[in-house]
Amino acid sequence: QVQLVESGGGSVQAGGSLRLSCAASDNTIIRGCMGWFRQAPGKEREGVARIASFGETTYADSVKGRFSISQDSTQKTLYLQMDSLKPEDTAVYYCAATNYHPCTSWPGQFAYWGQGTQVTVSS
Repeated sequence: QVQLVESGGGSVQAGGSLRLSCAASDNTIIRGCMGWFRQAPGKEREGVARIASFGETTYADSVKGRFSISQDSTQKTLYLQMDSLKPEDTAVYYCAATNYHPCTSWPGQFAYWGQGTQVTVSS
């Protein structure tokens, strides 16, 4: 069973930065993709960024140029560097993983999820 634990959320003013981390359990081997999703109150969960096992990255248009997804060399820790944050980035952010490839931004494709971490951006 894959276990994912996020950390790094918090409150920041518009224009600020945050870095999210997601630690996967030691016995985890993800053959598809890992990604970040977010869900704001009253809205559907949406894909923010994902990284395939071979390193290809994909971003939602709304975060391109501001967010950067990466992994450590063991591929056990996933990061999301968020710069130039906007109030509309406020949401609960989730780390997720799937063994499907190719993966998409559809949350239903991801079988494993973290508990979520709150990101709040004030204007």
